[in-house]
Amino acid sequence: MPVSEVVASFAGDSRDPVLGVLFNGKTLDVHRSIDGNGDVRPLAAADDESLEMLRHTASHVMAHAVQDLFPGVKFAIGPAIDNGFYYDFGIERPFTPEDLERIEKRMKELLKDGLRIHREDWDKRKARDFFESRGQNYKVELIDDLPGENVSIYTVGQFTDLCAGPHLDVSEHIKSFRLLSAAGAYWRGDSRRPMLQRIYATAFFDPEQLKNYLAQIAEAEKRDHRKLGKALDLFEVKEEAGGGLVFWLPKGAIVRDIIERYLKDEYRRRGYQLVVTPHIARSDLWKTSGHFDYYRDNMYTLMAEGQEYVVKPMNCPGHILIYKRRLHSYRELPVRLAEMGTVYRRELSGTLHGLLRVRGFTQDDAHIFCTPDQLPGEVDSTLDFALAVLEKFGFDRFNVELSVRDPGEPGKYAGTGDDWDMAEAALEASVHRKGIPFKRKRGEAVFYGPKIDLKVIDAIGRPWQLTTIQFDFNLPRRFDITYVTRDGERKQVYMVHRALLGSLERFMGILTEHYAGAFPLWLAPVQCAVLAVVEDAAGYAATVCSRLEDAGIRVEVDLRPEKIGHKIREAELLKIPYMLVVGPREAEAGEVAVRAHGRRDLGTRSLDRFIAEVVDEATVRH
Repeated sequence: MPVSEVVASFAGDSRDPVLGVLFNGKTLDVHRSIDGNGDVRPLAAADDESLEMLRHTASHVMAHAVQDLFPGVKFAIGPAIDNGFYYDFGIERPFTPEDLERIEKRMKELLKDGLRIHREDWDKRKARDFFESRGQNYKVELIDDLPGENVSIYTVGQFTDLCAGPHLDVSEHIKSFRLLSAAGAYWRGDSRRPMLQRIYATAFFDPEQLKNYLAQIAEAEKRDHRKLGKALDLFEVKEEAGGGLVFWLPKGAIVRDIIERYLKDEYRRRGYQLVVTPHIARSDLWKTSGHFDYYRDNMYTLMAEGQEYVVKPMNCPGHILIYKRRLHSYRELPVRLAEMGTVYRRELSGTLHGLLRVRGFTQDDAHIFCTPDQLPGEVDSTLDFALAVLEKFGFDRFNVELSVRDPGEPGKYAGTGDDWDMAEAALEASVHRKGIPFKRKRGEAVFYGPKIDLKVIDAIGRPWQLTTIQFDFNLPRRFDITYVTRDGERKQVYMVHRALLGSLERFMGILTEHYAGAFPLWLAPVQCAVLAVVEDAAGYAATVCSRLEDAGIRVEVDLRPEKIGHKIREAELLKIPYMLVVGPREAEAGEVAVRAHGRRDLGTRSLDRFIAEVVDEATVRH
């Protein structure tokens, strides 16, 4: 049945235009047909799937404008992404800000009178001839790599493109959009291939949403962890050492140590055993796990005494070897192994981004080995653990996604149908019990198991993927990891991968932007700065500093012969939570004049009282 007919049947029941349908978890636009039986849900502008269609269509309108303004340009790909869309172009020079203004103006001209949008199925020979005759070699390469005999073609106005969709039916919905930036991007992410020019943009149905998003971008620029990391002396990436490799400076190392110690204390309290695994292992281990075949291009390898080794890209095989050191009884399960495990992955230089995308990073990784009947309890406790930890770091808003298999393609997945039923039910029931709204993403599970992804919403409304709770039916089979049942049989153990923060590097980047560098007292690398008004107060300033250190407060003292206003401004720029101004009057009274970062003067109080207050505040993690 054509989707257009299904849309028409829904139209009378909806006050908003129906733009497409969700059929068995897959978005279909009005240019498609529904084959078979399944769940059908109409899509209106408020649905995320419709926003994807809007942005995907807007990317083709942008390509249309580029086609009009830059004759001879070559077209690569133009997908919708989380916050907008982009299109990659083969052009002789980089796009300038003035070019983006011209392109945006041309898009508005094209949309003013409306653009017809239609879809066709072409056989691959016809499609190849069409794009080859126009010098579109990137499209020809894509066609050659696609399976089957036919490909789908979308035409938006006078721009015809190889595309799987989905798209809007009409262009009139594309009103609120903005071209954001241009950057270089290698064709297919391969540094050996041509450098293309990528234009990033965004679009919304609602003009107010666009306005809010642009304001969010402006605020995000102020909070950029790369700028703050340098300004606050937290971390650096040294290009002379290699891109994507992080140097933790003394102040950043303090924050990292606080995070690690807090997590390790929680691990022990919640029944985890801490382990440490080697940074390299023989390639045979990764061949057994399957990673060597699938991820070899992302691994660092080396030869030693005729044996190939891999610098570990993940911790799971090491934890499995620790579990397998002896046979476990059902009475010993669950076994929970945790590690602050540093791993290395070969990321393309063009994808590296501060602390958010690096080549070397430390995962707060854990693996739980349990019996099937222990599964629900382990999922519950892991989700509780994740929420408790994230709330301690100041995150209290979450989006949750449950990625499950596509029952129509059972051959794609490791494990039995019963295994998947049990795992998916355990994940879904746990989220229900916590009362957290979630999105069920059918067909989004990886081949080895379903998972929960927990995204935190930061202070300016951006979602960040952090926690993952992932089942694995593949590695237990590959490594033959078992336990002895009550009846004396050996059965395959259930295995759950679990990371709460993801990686310390990425989490530190997110945390820095969330707080705009002004960390809460318990996390701040320097909690108090003692600022001497005059040289005569140096002795008392040193005494205050010593008393604070004895109380466990991280403190610095500024005895420079600078004006006090200058010292306060510098401490404010360093986002130190408390500034204690001391002079002869405070020394005589045994007091300190207290200022709080970003707030007014808090007045004078006795040193003993301030120490009691700050110690109390520093022990409260929030």
